[in-house]
Amino acid sequence: MGKVAEIGCILCKHLNLGETPAELHHPRTGTGAGRRASNMDVIPLCPEHHRGNSGLHGMGRKAFEKYYGITELQLMEKVKECLR
Repeated sequence: MGKVAEIGCILCKHLNLGETPAELHHPRTGTGAGRRASNMDVIPLCPEHHRGNSGLHGMGRKAFEKYYGITELQLMEKVKECLR
């Protein structure tokens, strides 16, 4: 999880906003009701994109994905590419 956090906010990178510190988000897509992803499948997001008004928890997953044009799973793929 430390290596993932060192990547910085994957959405800021995707949007070409530069390097920003990250918190780790546990996606719920495909995990079932009331469950979250394992600690091996986390997405690094800056505080605003994680829990701010324009973030996943602030907007909700569907609105977030529509607004930014990228899904949690696509962000996860970008994280895995960074770790290779």
